[in-house]
Amino acid sequence: MKHIVVIGTGGTIASRWQGVGYAAEAAGREVLAAGAVPEGVEVTVRDLFTVNSSRLTTAHQMLLLHTVHEVLADPAVDGIVVTHGTDTMEESAFLLDLHHDDRRPVVFTGAQLPLDAADGDAAGNLYDALLTAATAQDVGVVIAFGGFVHAARGTVKAHTLDVQAFADPSGRPLGRVKFGAIAWDGPHARAAALPLPGTGTPAPRVDIVMHHVDADTVLFDAALTAGAQGIVLVGTGAGNATPEFTEAVRRAVDAGVLVAVSTRVAAGPVAPIYTGGGAVDLAAAGAVLAGTLRAGQARIAVLAALLSAADPAERTGALRRIVGTAQERTPASV
Repeated sequence: MKHIVVIGTGGTIASRWQGVGYAAEAAGREVLAAGAVPEGVEVTVRDLFTVNSSRLTTAHQMLLLHTVHEVLADPAVDGIVVTHGTDTMEESAFLLDLHHDDRRPVVFTGAQLPLDAADGDAAGNLYDALLTAATAQDVGVVIAFGGFVHAARGTVKAHTLDVQAFADPSGRPLGRVKFGAIAWDGPHARAAALPLPGTGTPAPRVDIVMHHVDADTVLFDAALTAGAQGIVLVGTGAGNATPEFTEAVRRAVDAGVLVAVSTRVAAGPVAPIYTGGGAVDLAAAGAVLAGTLRAGQARIAVLAALLSAADPAERTGALRRIVGTAQERTPASV
């Protein structure tokens, strides 16, 4: 018998009609009762909080991070399922994966249709997540959704409403649930786990600013004025902006602010190809190119790097390791 702990955090999978829209309100046991539990699996439910995931704060995510580590301190636990809203699932899952150093899996799932929908997807997604948590090893933190299992890193919400909501635009799923079993595509590389932040550690402000036609640095500068310790600049193309942004990045980095460059393009990596305010110049000004991480996960990477060290140089090194290939580890088995 495998012992799986389900941690409830709300989201559409826990939502009911409120008269003018849906909102998360159902307890974890109500969510669990919506579907079947795989044979040979024993479930313990722990309600952590119940919110629509668009309302999540870093404080919520830190509570979830520490709760997962607390649960895994029990050797009798074989895996964890986190029920979570889809809006920010990619961010929470990536944050937990960056700090996960355990053979046992943490599996995020949720739903696109509310709990009381007659044709809802909650039951199937929850079953697949429980199956993944009970049978996988060395996969880190993953997202089980729509019949697929995705690595946390790189996976984003790819459709606002469709039940096949998640994908890695630059990669492939780890596996697919078929006939009550998971067909794995093979092992995947993961970065070395970061140290767990201390309980009660204040979360630094990290903002996201997007470049577009006619964009100036007003919002970038406003983020700095508001006290941002980290900024993600979402560039065009392979991570490009303007000479004015290059100077703004240089000023920010000189002031000890950690800057990452992502892209608004759906797939492909940020790459130092262009000058004239492009990624070549932004990197030379001290920004870290975020590879295939899109804005939300690039922000989580900056946040995790800021929490990992006090020295600006060490933080920059931590961010480079998170977004790059240094210190990778490859799971031995799935």
